[in-house]
Amino acid sequence: MPFGLAMLAPVLQKFGSDAQKAHYLPRILSGEDWWCQGYSEPGAGSDLASLKTRAVRDGDHYVVNGQKTWTTLGQFANWIFCLVRTDPDVKQQAGISFLLIDMDTPGIEVRPIILLDGTPEVNEVWFTDVRVPVENLVGEENKGWTYAKYLLTHERTNIAGVGFSRAGLNAVKRMARSEMSGGRPLIENPHFAARVAQAEIDLMAMSTTNLRIISQAAVGQAPGVEASMLKVKGTIIRQEINDLARRAAGPYALPFASETLEGDNAPPIGPEYAAPVAKQYFNNRKLTIFGGSNEIQREIIAKVKLGDYA
Repeated sequence: MPFGLAMLAPVLQKFGSDAQKAHYLPRILSGEDWWCQGYSEPGAGSDLASLKTRAVRDGDHYVVNGQKTWTTLGQFANWIFCLVRTDPDVKQQAGISFLLIDMDTPGIEVRPIILLDGTPEVNEVWFTDVRVPVENLVGEENKGWTYAKYLLTHERTNIAGVGFSRAGLNAVKRMARSEMSGGRPLIENPHFAARVAQAEIDLMAMSTTNLRIISQAAVGQAPGVEASMLKVKGTIIRQEINDLARRAAGPYALPFASETLEGDNAPPIGPEYAAPVAKQYFNNRKLTIFGGSNEIQREIIAKVKLGDYA
């Protein structure tokens, strides 16, 4: 499912028009519409406000030109929500708008980016004189930065990935019971067991914070700086679990080629559970970068919590 889907719904609920809510929200819920996120651009990642994709008003349409990048699963999406610059003559954050764009509109080209694991998970999306109806503007023109920040708090909560970490940790424990170290199951190795225990303790603590944020969202409150805290800690935990899985699989985690996972009749190398370990390890190196890098999140936390002292 395109990455942006879960984050768009809260934005539409809070800032969308009645017509947008009535049309898009049921289609998001049913899966009829699949959305991708058009935020990042070359030179506008962590410094998102410097984006350059332009949308110029032309009667009852906007004409969009520019490029988005790292668009997760954009090759499958039939809609994209985009940040576009509608006023280049004001402060960067003040001239951005939030547009909903049909991916079948003439002038849109999706170009895959092949990742280290051999898959085109992310893409470049190019816009050349793409005409977008004015009614596809969410909220007010030039107020898109406000909506983008609201969406990112939900995105960062989602990136924390408590469910993914729980499943991953359970898988590591199963692997460590099967693998041997010094004639005993790896799970009994003191050093390895200590790392597993620390990951589990950290995950339990983070889960409590996650539940607090979910309970706030249930009554209509947007996550605050806690979303940045969750994003930082959650991504570190997920990467630690990936590393534990790699270590548990030992030399069987070393060989990696996409053809060993798909389209090859050759038997797997080592136990079945080892096959995806390298792919997951490589792919999840991105977790501490997307949604706002962890370095930027630490700056946000420091400014909010320490104020003038940061």
